[in-house]
Amino acid sequence: MSVSTFRMHRALPGTAATPSESDPAPARAGALPFRSLTSTVPKELVHRASVAEVMLTDWARVEDHRFTVAAQWPRGHSFFATVDGCHDPLIAAETIRQAGILLAHAEYGVPLGHHFLVSDLDVSVRPEHVRVGWSPASLELDVRCSGIKERGGAVTGFRIEVAVHRDGSLAATGGGALACITPRVYQRLRAARLPASEGPRVIALTAPEPPQTVGRMSPTDVVLSPLGEPHRWQLRVDTRHPVLFDHMVDHVPGMVLLEAARQAAAATLGHASLPLAVTSQFQRYVELDAPCLIEAHRIPPAGTAGTGGAAGAESVLVTAHQDRTPVFRCTVTMAPPAT
Repeated sequence: MSVSTFRMHRALPGTAATPSESDPAPARAGALPFRSLTSTVPKELVHRASVAEVMLTDWARVEDHRFTVAAQWPRGHSFFATVDGCHDPLIAAETIRQAGILLAHAEYGVPLGHHFLVSDLDVSVRPEHVRVGWSPASLELDVRCSGIKERGGAVTGFRIEVAVHRDGSLAATGGGALACITPRVYQRLRAARLPASEGPRVIALTAPEPPQTVGRMSPTDVVLSPLGEPHRWQLRVDTRHPVLFDHMVDHVPGMVLLEAARQAAAATLGHASLPLAVTSQFQRYVELDAPCLIEAHRIPPAGTAGTGGAAGAESVLVTAHQDRTPVFRCTVTMAPPAT
């Protein structure tokens, strides 16, 4: 892919930058010289098809494995809706996901066209610093990469830890681990599931839970279907959803599972308040053409250090099984209902 149409202040792997008299002077390490520009990073670098779904706007290396990434959250989003006057914590999870993929491509030389497998992802927020203001939230992410894995001189995976700052205050923290998979290996792993030209095989779309029972306004955003049993649902897979299925894939995206966990927690607790912390493990690919069962149970509240220590927080353990095999596990800690 050519990136020559996007003016950038650093060269991507496989490209060459030619200085000119009109180019700005080199910035110090860790600086974001074009931070005020109103453009996103190239959507290809975060594996999005829609520019509107790109949260990142810039990045710079600070140290060998430490980076600063700039991001912006809109005041309103078609899917990541405001929760109790705050930005949706799942937009923070998506931002962290994008940061890992961006750095893999732009700083660690992972070629475009490689696939990524996220094995775990967590995020926690400080409610007082994620409130929706009068303008979009301008963010600075302090990203540290560790556990760098290499094979034949190529990076094959790493872990990121992220601190999200807003106006000088810590607004959220999170992280996760990702593996980088070559197209050839992915073809071998997923050969039986790769979509044909007409698209992937997908299970029939099932009826949604009533939106208000899972903290949603529109049935199109509901990812749970009732099974007639307490705290058990079938995952509702709508590949036409413009955000959750931003582009054609051969498996259920991780963000769909995180949303299922959030909705299951809301249904279990009987209220849809702000998620303070989400900790998840992605155990296997979740296939599009087979039922995936979601279960949720209350558990003792998880630690909420760094989230404001909200009294009355409640935690729910959400698990997913497909073909009787565990595929996903997530703990959601919710703030008490707003009063």
